Amino acid sequence: MSSLPRGWASATIDDISATANQVVPRANHRFQYIDIGCIDRERKRIVAPQMLTGAEAPTRARKLVQTGDTLVSMTRPNLNAVALVPEELDGQIASTGFDVVRPLHIDPRWIFYAVRSRAFVEAMISLVQGALYPAVKSKDVRSFNLPIAPLAEQKRIADKLDTVLARVDACRERLERVPPIIARFRQAVLEAATSGALTSDWRNGPTESLWQPYKLGQLISDGPKNGLYKPASSYGEGVRILRIDSFTDGYVESFHNLKRLSTTQAEIEQFGLRNGDVVINRVNSIEHLGKCALIEGLKEPCVFESNMMRIRTVENLLPTFLRIVLCSPGGRSNLVRRAKHAVNQASINQGDVRDVEIYLPSVEEQREITRRVDALFALADSLAARHATASTALARLTPALLAKAFRGELVPQDPNDEPAAELLKRLAKQRSSACKATKGTRAKRAAPVALSREEPISVE
Repeated sequence: MSSLPRGWASATIDDISATANQVVPRANHRFQYIDIGCIDRERKRIVAPQMLTGAEAPTRARKLVQTGDTLVSMTRPNLNAVALVPEELDGQIASTGFDVVRPLHIDPRWIFYAVRSRAFVEAMISLVQGALYPAVKSKDVRSFNLPIAPLAEQKRIADKLDTVLARVDACRERLERVPPIIARFRQAVLEAATSGALTSDWRNGPTESLWQPYKLGQLISDGPKNGLYKPASSYGEGVRILRIDSFTDGYVESFHNLKRLSTTQAEIEQFGLRNGDVVINRVNSIEHLGKCALIEGLKEPCVFESNMMRIRTVENLLPTFLRIVLCSPGGRSNLVRRAKHAVNQASINQGDVRDVEIYLPSVEEQREITRRVDALFALADSLAARHATASTALARLTPALLAKAFRGELVPQDPNDEPAAELLKRLAKQRSSACKATKGTRAKRAAPVALSREEPISVE
């Protein structure tokens, strides 16, 4: 490794770590089992390990861990499921899907932060074997070459990273609270819009005297009409077709990206869409059933698929107001209240749509409601965009901080620190002595240790 800071050296993970023992817990022994699903990949922590007995445990529950070990998932290394074992999990058991890296005279956090670095992740990705179940081997993890700072500097750098990344995690937690708040704001706007509260100042009077109840069927000039069914072989050339995955929250994402379908002129005339139409999802999983969209900005022929319905409204119901009603909590609930449920999906029929009850204000108030909803939703969109920008910046911050740390740029250096090369020499000498002590004896592969209920799970 070139251009290392003064006093630094380089070594492989294998050079500075030991291998964790493997155990076979007895049937009645209780322990906390850490599998790969227990790793919070965002925060790099172990969360909610399972309490199991040996009888309940999978055969992968074999690796005995202790405080300061770093767990590195060997499956799907691009996800970087790594964590540092805390004191409360000392002596528990982890899956063999982890490489358990136990530091030797190295600050445990140094290894932990090294395996979180972009350099480590990219190195592991380059060594992946298998397509359906991509994974690396323990030797791949341990052959990774990393910079080693003097021990005192390792501690200073790790302390700094602990502090700074704790702030990053706090920022992430705050940012994670923003999307639900924006979603609740949008729903509150729609609820106020359909109850009359949003325009009470504009109307300057009670809602009841001006808003009249109707069945949606009374306000439809054409429809509800189910869409066009065509086999998959018909896709490729022809007119564009609107599908249920092409819209959300009342809006079509993009007509330009829609697939094309081979149709006849009669099918275009029968199932064609035009600006001002409202489409409703009539077959889907219950959480998506009844979602709708208003057709706006359509500039070329387009049809809609069979698991949707098309509605055209009469003059005293603005399509923009109908979209607000159907997207509101009450409107969506009324639309799907009679849904028919089947395996993995639900459906509504044309009669269900006609029976939806809505309260209708004057056309003038519908326009004002639409204007105010659009303005408030534009504000929500602006907040969502700022949140996305902040989230992207935050995602880049941790890799940048780790890169800076392993370049020796995060904290000042101390010329009085013992050089890392001396530390590595002592480690190499200890290992050499251990090898000589066993020289002349036949090496045997250690059998897994069986743990009884009474035996503590610990490593001396």
